[in-house]
Amino acid sequence: MQAVVQAIVIDTNIVLDVFVFNDAAALPLRLGLETGKLDWLATPAMRDELERVLAYPRLIPRLVFYRLTADTVLAAFDRHARITQAPAKASLTCSDPDDQKFIDLALAHQALLLSKDRDVLSMTKRLKAQGIRAQSAI
Repeated sequence: MQAVVQAIVIDTNIVLDVFVFNDAAALPLRLGLETGKLDWLATPAMRDELERVLAYPRLIPRLVFYRLTADTVLAAFDRHARITQAPAKASLTCSDPDDQKFIDLALAHQALLLSKDRDVLSMTKRLKAQGIRAQSAI
């Protein structure tokens, strides 16, 4: 009997919790990625966003504190994420255009969407009506 693998889309703020801040709330997510129980779907634009965020001046001291570099965080992204083509824009529109790519991908693949972003989480009911769970942790 094969284990069921959950498709998942992870917003950049959660990626930081997992691979930079080592947030306790993100531990189940990290374990799911490491054990292969989660299929993390991402697009090149999502990786680009993470790379851009890792260069923010306010984040650099945190990387230094945790003895990380942008390259090590991007390597973790590359190791765990399955890069896929960006889908067409979904019928649901997020009020923050930067977050639309996460909505589109989750809807296209019927994937769990993890985000702490207020604009994404405000769509929880509309996403649920489309069969998508959006939440801040597993």
